[in-house]
Amino acid sequence: MGYSRPVAIIRGLLNGAMAGAAGTTALNVVSGTDALVRARPASRVPEQLVAAVAGRAGVAVPGGRAERRNRLAALGPLAGTATGVVVGAVAGGLRAAGLRLPGPVGGPLLGAAAMLATDGPLALTRVSDPRTWSAADWTADVLPHLAYGVATHAALVRLERGSPVAAPTAPLARPSTLVRAAALGAASGARSSAGTAALALTSRPTDAGAAARIGSRPGTTVAGLLAAGEAVVDKLPMVPSRLGAPGLVPRLALGSTSAATMARRDGEDPALPALVGMAGAAGAAVLGVRARAAAARRLGSDRPGAVAEDVLAAALAWFGARRR
Repeated sequence: MGYSRPVAIIRGLLNGAMAGAAGTTALNVVSGTDALVRARPASRVPEQLVAAVAGRAGVAVPGGRAERRNRLAALGPLAGTATGVVVGAVAGGLRAAGLRLPGPVGGPLLGAAAMLATDGPLALTRVSDPRTWSAADWTADVLPHLAYGVATHAALVRLERGSPVAAPTAPLARPSTLVRAAALGAASGARSSAGTAALALTSRPTDAGAAARIGSRPGTTVAGLLAAGEAVVDKLPMVPSRLGAPGLVPRLALGSTSAATMARRDGEDPALPALVGMAGAAGAAVLGVRARAAAARRLGSDRPGAVAEDVLAAALAWFGARRR
């Protein structure tokens, strides 16, 4: 039996809140893994933000100096969890109201919304200025939030089916599909349009999901032009680093969406391939910069490394996008 619209929206809000909690867990796992790998100290920005907001609101955190510091340290992560739950609840309410975006679009958009909800207050309170962040800072911020978005969207879709353990409509991605997702992600990390262009060349208008639009004649034409243009622009000296936000965010988003589109086209659940594709894009973006810098130091020019990266990106994209 169907629900009335108000009841459906309330149910959507509750589902979204639970999905947001799952997404926050994914965010914390990715962020914690990054801290472990790079041996970076825990960030004090969350507690500084709480202190700044409390100060502007005229709310005093009780206790002496040590007690106040401890309470702020506890409030920082709690505020971050609350943000993740609220963003998820809003997404669930919008989805219940009829705004249903496919995973390759909805996941990255949710991640961007969570980033805005976190980074916006940092800039407004002047706790931190995102314009001064380094490439490593942006990577540590973008990747966990994209993981949040993909995980929240996937959890929300599962909850909508009536039960968190309801069987998915498509089988889980096979290991070979995850390998191909990693290849598409790595290709997108090297050349942001490579994965999409390869999908356009290997997909048909009769395929399922976004692959049908990408594989159409207009989709193939646009994807090919973008890939050719990027191959030229990438070698210009004025192009900014791909590890900055303008270069990294599209690579992570396209790595995730191309992997998810490939999996859906081949009849498998796209959630895990989307995460693998995003991770592959992040790794390839970082390794590509380092490899090209090393090649430039050895050869005296960046051009040979750039051309080699073109070839590698094309090979990875072809391997990831080819049909089963």
